[in-house]
Amino acid sequence: SATLPKGIVALATRCQRNAARIEVASEGTGHADIEHRAALVRPNAIEKGVVNLLRQTESPASLVFCNTRDAVRHLHATLNERGFSAVILSGELGQHERNQALQALRDGRARVCIATDVAARGIDLPNLGLVIHADLPHDSEVLQHRSGRTGRAGRKGISVMLVPPSRRAKAHRLYAEGGITPEWVALPSADEIRTLDRGRVLADDAAFAELSDLDRELGADLLAARPAEEIAAALARIFRAKFPEPEEIDPLPLEELQPRRKDKRTFPGEGTSLYQWFELNVGRHDRAEPKGILRMLTRSGGVERRHIGAIRIHDATCHVEIAAEVADKF
Repeated sequence: SATLPKGIVALATRCQRNAARIEVASEGTGHADIEHRAALVRPNAIEKGVVNLLRQTESPASLVFCNTRDAVRHLHATLNERGFSAVILSGELGQHERNQALQALRDGRARVCIATDVAARGIDLPNLGLVIHADLPHDSEVLQHRSGRTGRAGRKGISVMLVPPSRRAKAHRLYAEGGITPEWVALPSADEIRTLDRGRVLADDAAFAELSDLDRELGADLLAARPAEEIAAALARIFRAKFPEPEEIDPLPLEELQPRRKDKRTFPGEGTSLYQWFELNVGRHDRAEPKGILRMLTRSGGVERRHIGAIRIHDATCHVEIAAEVADKF
């Protein structure tokens, strides 16, 4: 396995006798060939962000992760409408359908795969150069497995997480827990992609290779009948038709791209200390409230009130700050 969660390690220790743990790479070299990027995006512009990232990279094969089957189907339809050759992978597909989707990626009939986390493990695509997290992973282990689909066997790869401003704290936590320092970038604009396209057209010699005598005769007839500028413009239109049109994205302020500084708080009589975030699996749906969570933390968590910082309650989970000095104990 690429990762060994604590629960699995504990199970192996309890059930095995004289077992040896074999690591083929040190922790410091994992994902060394993956360039991690994070981009802030408005919630209503995530699909546009996916389109522009695919257009910017133009990888032979790309993988886009969503958290639900419905999101996979919706994004698949959106990308197909915009001219991308895309397939899907999700738990509702049979093995034959999954094999067909993967084969389409391997032989070039498709260049984009939209998938749930069913594709985060055990899939090896040699030409996969780009992974996009359209939805944030549930935890840092999923982040590592998703990203690990690219940058394999010595090849370089790019992993980009699209982060709505309201989810920025969770994105920082996922990266920190995974030991990853991403580069925070702005999403590519439509003008930037069109500039890249101009360079791609000028560098594409395939259309001019092995011209036949008939091709040259027809070219001469065209030059005699129309101005060279019109012929060149028509050729440029044919080239551009190969590329899906980029999306216009309303950029977020540059200062929003910078990661927030770690909060520092002062305990009575103890100077300054750092807090660490923890996630609990109770939320509004469980009628969780700050007072009840505080009681639970002090009674069952082995910490005092002065060690507890902010408490943020969400629909199904909540996040609490615990002083770093007692975090391991907690």
